[in-house]
Amino acid sequence: MSSEEPARRRAPGPSRWRLTLSDVGRLLSTWAVSTAALWLSALLLPELSASSLWDLALVAAVSGLVGLLVRPVLVEVSVRIAWLTVLPLAFVVQGVVMHVAMVTVPGITSTWLVAFVVSWVSAVAGTLAAYVASAGTDASFTSALARRDRAVTVPDPEVDGLVVVQLDGVPFPVLRWAVQAGRVPTIRRWVGSGSHLLTEWTPQLPCTTPASQLGILHGTVDGVPGFRWYDRELGRVLVANHPADARIIEERASDGRGLLCEDGTSISNLFSGDAGRSLLTMSHVAASPGSLQTKRSLAWFMLTPTGFARSFTRTVGEVVKERWQRRVQVRQGLEPRVPRTWTFAFLRALTNALQRDLNTALVSEEMLAGRKVVYVDYVDYDEIAHHAGIFRHESVAALDGLDRVLAQLEQLAARAPRRYRLVVVSDHGQSQGQPFADRYGQDLSAVCAGLMAVEVRHPEAADEGWARAGALVQDLGDQGLAGRVARPAQRRVDEAVDEGRSGHTDRAQDVVVLASGNLGLLQVQGPSRLSVDELDRRWPRLLPGLTAHPGVGFVAGLDDAGVPWAYGHDGRCQLATGEVTGSDPLREYGEPARRLLARAVLRPEAPDLYVNSLVERDTLDIAAFEELVGAHGGLGGWQESAVLLAPSEFGDSIPDRVEGADQLHQVLLGFLRRSGQRLVSAAGAEVERPGFAGSHADHLAPGRPDGDR
Repeated sequence: MSSEEPARRRAPGPSRWRLTLSDVGRLLSTWAVSTAALWLSALLLPELSASSLWDLALVAAVSGLVGLLVRPVLVEVSVRIAWLTVLPLAFVVQGVVMHVAMVTVPGITSTWLVAFVVSWVSAVAGTLAAYVASAGTDASFTSALARRDRAVTVPDPEVDGLVVVQLDGVPFPVLRWAVQAGRVPTIRRWVGSGSHLLTEWTPQLPCTTPASQLGILHGTVDGVPGFRWYDRELGRVLVANHPADARIIEERASDGRGLLCEDGTSISNLFSGDAGRSLLTMSHVAASPGSLQTKRSLAWFMLTPTGFARSFTRTVGEVVKERWQRRVQVRQGLEPRVPRTWTFAFLRALTNALQRDLNTALVSEEMLAGRKVVYVDYVDYDEIAHHAGIFRHESVAALDGLDRVLAQLEQLAARAPRRYRLVVVSDHGQSQGQPFADRYGQDLSAVCAGLMAVEVRHPEAADEGWARAGALVQDLGDQGLAGRVARPAQRRVDEAVDEGRSGHTDRAQDVVVLASGNLGLLQVQGPSRLSVDELDRRWPRLLPGLTAHPGVGFVAGLDDAGVPWAYGHDGRCQLATGEVTGSDPLREYGEPARRLLARAVLRPEAPDLYVNSLVERDTLDIAAFEELVGAHGGLGGWQESAVLLAPSEFGDSIPDRVEGADQLHQVLLGFLRRSGQRLVSAAGAEVERPGFAGSHADHLAPGRPDGDR
C-alpha cells in the first residue's frame, strides 16, 4: 500500500455508536421485566402502592435512566477511592436511585426501606432479563465495549496499528487441524479468504513462555535457561512468572528499544517490551501496583449487566465444567491424565472467563485510543491443556473461545481511529504424555539424588495460574480499605508462587534440580558452572545412570574444553559439528534439535546439565518432570512447533524458516515498518518520530545503551 493512499481509506474516523436491533430488544426486555418486578412487589408489600401499571413502568424507566447517569460516577469513585468499594457503594446507591424515581413519579407511595428492597428485586430481575436477551453473548459484549469508549482523533492516522494476540501454548499442528476440521471459524475465514497466512515457526530451547516472550518483545533469548533456574549472580532460584523476578529478567535484557517502545501497550504479559503502558504485566506490577485503567475496567464489569452477569455466570460455569470434565476423564479411563483439583478449577475460571473478558476490554480501550501497537497474551488453551491434554475436548473448546475473541477484536478494530492489522502468534507448542514420576515411581530429583548419594534440592513453582492471579491482585492494589481486604489474597498468591523460589542456601555445594516441563536443569550451587567432566569426576554414577534411565532421552553440557555435547544411552553427539559417536541421541527429536540444543548449552547462564525426557517415536509422547499432561520446555513432539498467523500483505516479510523468538522479533519489527512505524534512516538505523523522544526512557536498564537493533 503506497504512502500516498488517501488517509480516509487507511484509517477510519471516530465511529458513533448506533442502536442495533439487539440493543433495542435488550432495553425493552429489561424495562418490561423491571416493571413486572415492581408490579409483583406492589402486590406483596403493602407499603408500596401505585395508581396504575403505567406509573410503575415510568418508575422503572426513570430508575434505569438515573442508573445510566450515575454508573460512570460510581466507576470513577470506586477506582479513585478503593476498587473494592464498588459493590457496597452500588448496593446503597441502587436504593437511592429507586427512591428518587418513586418520589419523582406521581401516583407512587413508598418508604425508603421498601424502595431499597424493591430496587434490588428490580435490579436482579432486569439483569437476568438482559442476560437472557443478549448480555451473555459475544456480540452484546462487543457492542458494550464499543459503546463504552468513543474513538479519539489521532494526529497520524496514516500510520497503521498492529495488535499482536498471543494464544499461549497452541501448537501449530493443533491449530491447523482445528482449521481443517471446521472449528475456529474466524481463523478459518481469514485463512480461507486469503487475508491471512498460517505459518509455523520454531521456538528456541528452552521452549517456554519466559524465553519466547523475552525474545519476541525484547529481541533476545539470552539469560533465560528455563522456566525456573538457579541464578549464579544472585545465588538463588529465579522463577520467571514471579513479578519481582520478571522485573530482574527484563532489566537485564532491555535496551529500551523493545517491540512496544513506540506508543505501545503490554497486556497480561510477563515482560513489557519497553511499552509506555503496561497492564497486568508481571515485570511491572511489582514496581507500580494499582493501575487505574485495570481498576476502571473491573469496576465497569461489576456495574453493568453485560459485564457482571456475563463474567459471573461464565466464571461459575467454568468451575462446574471443569469438575464435570474431570469426572468424565476418570470415568472413561482416559490416559494420560493427572489429578485436577479445585484450585485448578478456580484458576481455570479466572483465566478462561474473567481475565479473558478483562483482557479484551483493555485491548478495546487501547485500540479506540489509537495506540500504535498492542501485545496481549491469552493463556486459556495453555492452562487447560497442561492439565487435560493438548487434543482433549476442553482444550479444543478453549481454542473456539479464543477464536471468538479474535472476532470481537476484528469488529472493534473497525471502530478505531486508525487501521489495525491483527497478528496471531503462539509462544510455543505443547507435547503430551504421562508425567515422569507417574511412569517410574520417582521424580527426576530423586533419581539424581540416588545416583549422586547427596541431598538434592528440588524447589517447585506453583501453578502458572497463581502468577496470573497475582498480577491481577497486584494491579488492583490499593493502600486503603481495598488494599487491606485484598491483602490476604495477595499473601496466598505470593506464598504459592514463592514455593518455586525457595531452595537458596549458604552451602556452596548443594545440588538443585529444577523442572521446566520435560526439560530438567541440574545445577551445583556456586559462582561458576561445572563441566560434564567435572561432574563425572565428582559423581561417576551420575552421567551413566541418567543416560541409562528409560525416561531420559539425552543429557547435555560442556566438557572441560568448553565443547557442547549431548549424551544418550549408547552414543553421543558433538553439538557444534554434528559428529556422532555410537548412536545419535538426538535422532528422535527432529532436524533442528542439534542447533537448538547447541545454542542453549553454550549460553553462560545454562545449567551444569540439561536433562531432556524421552520422546516416543510413534505417539510423540514425552514424560514431563512436572505433574502435567501437556507440557513444554525441552525437545520432543509438538512443543517446538508454534503458530504465526499474519496478514497476507506481510507475507514477503516472513522468511522461509523462523527459528527462535529473537528472529520472530525481527519479523514483527518488519511488520511495524510496513505499517509506517519504526522508521528507518538512509543509513539503516531506526529513527524516532517527532514527539516520540524520551517516551521510553524510564524503561532503560541501568548500564544498557539505547541502541538500535
